[in-house]
Amino acid sequence: MHDERPRTAPRRRPRALPAPVVVGAAWLAGSVPFSNLAARHRADVDLRDVGSGTVSGTALYEVAGFGPLAVAGACDVAKGVVGPLLAGRDRPVLGAVAATAGVAGHNWSPWLRGAGGRGLSVAFGAFLPLAWPGTVVLALGLAGGRLRRQSGLGTFLGAALVVPVVARTHGRSGAVAGAGIVGALLAKRMAGNQPPARRTAAVYLHRLVFDRDPGEGAAFVSDRSERTMSTVRGSAHVNERSERTKSTVPSHSARVSERSERAMSTVPSRSARRADRSWRASRRVRQ
Repeated sequence: MHDERPRTAPRRRPRALPAPVVVGAAWLAGSVPFSNLAARHRADVDLRDVGSGTVSGTALYEVAGFGPLAVAGACDVAKGVVGPLLAGRDRPVLGAVAATAGVAGHNWSPWLRGAGGRGLSVAFGAFLPLAWPGTVVLALGLAGGRLRRQSGLGTFLGAALVVPVVARTHGRSGAVAGAGIVGALLAKRMAGNQPPARRTAAVYLHRLVFDRDPGEGAAFVSDRSERTMSTVRGSAHVNERSERTKSTVPSHSARVSERSERAMSTVPSRSARRADRSWRASRRVRQ
């Protein structure tokens, strides 16, 4: 007997997007400066004018608080996923190139005239579909740096470990993705948003390891100390003015007592009134 059931036609796989479209879309998504948009909306501040000029979550937190930071951070992570998802699982090399383009678009945004952040949040999202251990390693490096108050150094150590870790867990494709994403991160650390005052190898090495120019950390600490001291001086001035006000303005009970004393001094006593009446009566009798 022959099977008379109609044969279903094989499903056609959706046509893959051309590689230039994938890379361009990833770069365009990465270039959207969500942190700066949030700072503009909530605090009317351009993050390029804050601190070192880095358009980052840290600068956004300083001017707008945790809420905008959480929203913008989630958007930055999401835009890192765009390129690898458009490339698909069967084109891992294209996914790595698109992920790198997304991080580069964030670091050198055309909407900020080439300025941008350090690309760490975008890298978190880019590693998730490509080689998720890369996200874990970068996050641990950042967390360790935060605990030691050396975020730049912690992030550098995490980035240095990413490539060997993802190469071991995801093979060649993981190594390619790690090399591209980490390369964009480290290149931005060295370039910064402005050239250094002294263009020497030592300065660029310091930028690479600590993500700041030599002496910049000390200047930041000094600035925070000055702001703290000015706050303390302002509080002391307010306390001094309060003490002066208290010393010059008598209390309510003191004012009541003073009025009572004045009243007592102007009103004659009962014995005095009796003596006066007796004197007047004796005078009338004599008359």
